Amino acid sequence: MKLFDVYPLFDVNIVKGKGCKVWDDKGQEYLDLYGGHAVISIGHSHPHYIEKVTEQLQKIGFYSNSVINKLQVELAERLGKVCGYDDYQLFLINSGAEANENALKLASFTNGRTRVLSCEKAFHGRTSLAVEVTNNPKIIAPINDNAHVTYLPLNDLPAWEAELQKGDVCAVILECIQGVGGIQLATPEFAQGLLAACKKYGTVLICDEIQCGYGRSGKFFAHQWLGIRPDIITVAKGIANGFPMGGVLISPEFKPVYGQLGTTFGGNHLACAAALAVLDVFEQENLVENANAVGTYLMEKLKAIDSPHIKDIRGRGLMIGIDLDIPHKEVRVPLIQQEHCFTGCAGTNILRLLPPLCLTKEDGDEFVERFKKVLL
Repeated sequence: MKLFDVYPLFDVNIVKGKGCKVWDDKGQEYLDLYGGHAVISIGHSHPHYIEKVTEQLQKIGFYSNSVINKLQVELAERLGKVCGYDDYQLFLINSGAEANENALKLASFTNGRTRVLSCEKAFHGRTSLAVEVTNNPKIIAPINDNAHVTYLPLNDLPAWEAELQKGDVCAVILECIQGVGGIQLATPEFAQGLLAACKKYGTVLICDEIQCGYGRSGKFFAHQWLGIRPDIITVAKGIANGFPMGGVLISPEFKPVYGQLGTTFGGNHLACAAALAVLDVFEQENLVENANAVGTYLMEKLKAIDSPHIKDIRGRGLMIGIDLDIPHKEVRVPLIQQEHCFTGCAGTNILRLLPPLCLTKEDGDEFVERFKKVLL
């Protein structure tokens, strides 16, 4: 048997990581400005994380959700206090797509509607409902194309209000910073107007914080820059620093009903131990504040580069897009192969920087120098 070939792969076998660096099987060191697609939040192989996950594995790694798991309770309480949503409820699952899937189901269970508004260029996952609200026809299979979704331009409030006033919209799902869409930022005026319209017409507002949340933007959630409080918040990626985990934060207005939602592996003992270790490091090392400070510094350094190939630098915290006038592969490939630095990408011409939140200013300087070598 061989692997089902769905990914174009760089010829690099990563075998070790530490902080913001990774190494391949030949001993070559790489600077990681990608974070395993925004998953590595506290850095690779953090000693506290290793200690807590190992300690839990020596006790029990998994049991079903048919019994009490006090680690889930502890995680919910601590996460609520850290992010400012201690009155919300937490449902733990395995991934970002699953988080969005359950958020949309919960909205529909609540108001009985079926129509959803999503952004042009949105990405919300690859499972059934999540891929429906993703604006990429290449990955929506015919079985998922059910005409439930209307895609609208980000920040065009009148267009959203016109759809909401029809009174049949179940949910709005919004990335306050679009990731796959090219690091596009929602404005406060748009987000606040959208929330007001959702409240007026009985529509559930879901903020997808899977990539832009969990400290990456320099606040715990990206929507907190915009002065809004959504009905439902979805999280994953950085929540457990690489251990598969996702979550749905649900406002107190929603009442749980046994049997509507469920999961086999979600919120298992190992996942919770990993997520609690992440919160420990966030607090001990002030990683949300670091993301804001180092991200601001790095954006300033990037904007100071004098190159005709740079059209724009945009983002918040350690979620940065470099908009180029050339295909991103012309820069990203030599960055990896020659300068030994990982980045992400979006569209055809945007480099996406999603490093661990422990990135230092010195790491940022090092990246800028390597980037300039392949750009200028």
